[in-house]
Amino acid sequence: MKKVILPTDFSYNAYNAISYTMNLLKDEEATFYLLNTYTPAIYQTEYLLHSPGQIGLGDIYQSESINQLEELQKQLQKEFENPKHTILTHSAFNILVDEVSSMVANEEADMVIMGTQGATGAKEIFLGTHTVHVIKKATCPVIAIPSDFDYEKPLEILFPTDYEVAYTEEQLKALLDLAELHKSRIQVIHISSGYDLTEVQSENKAKLEKLLGKIPHLFHDLPSQEIITGINNFQLKNKMNMLVMIQNKHTFLESLFIEPVIKKIGFHVSIPFMVIT
Repeated sequence: MKKVILPTDFSYNAYNAISYTMNLLKDEEATFYLLNTYTPAIYQTEYLLHSPGQIGLGDIYQSESINQLEELQKQLQKEFENPKHTILTHSAFNILVDEVSSMVANEEADMVIMGTQGATGAKEIFLGTHTVHVIKKATCPVIAIPSDFDYEKPLEILFPTDYEVAYTEEQLKALLDLAELHKSRIQVIHISSGYDLTEVQSENKAKLEKLLGKIPHLFHDLPSQEIITGINNFQLKNKMNMLVMIQNKHTFLESLFIEPVIKKIGFHVSIPFMVIT
């Protein structure tokens, strides 16, 4: 049974990501944890001098969070009635990134799925940096769903690699499971550095092909270019439904996960973006 954490700030974008998830895993036994974290927009003096409970602030924020989570839970159970799905709620006075990390460990979660941006009033909540921080700290795969993205089956999955990593079956499990569930085809792209593959790269490519096994897949070699440019150019010519990347400090993703660059991906990628640690 899959265990999936679904952060929400009760915005349209957050709901859209949750809706995407319900459709993505509609044929899978799954438990979903609706997560809302609450903190005052500005830490008032009373918060610093007294405990929130003493002045009632904690109760106010907590009650509002719990009530909204329960309403969302009922709405989802009604809209996506599915005997294979269990929907639970979790409210916490904490920073989103820390609570997600804690829940992943405590619940042994398989995945986190969240919107790339959202807003409550004039205050941006999930805009870029929150998704970036969750991805960078996560110990399980994270899928970021672009704003206003309407669900479509991930029939074509784009998987960039530089063949510098000897992937394991465990590392690719989330990708392989999704591909098997939806009968997807995986499009592996490698952007040339201007040189032939090294012996290690060739071995890793062969190992990757073996791991993909009977899942339909194609390998593409692209001319030398910046990674984001390569991804975008490939998508212009080929309809993709999901982008999957491995976060590894020893590959090109080390430079990719510099915050301004990943923000660029977060804001401009037009399809769901799964990052595997």
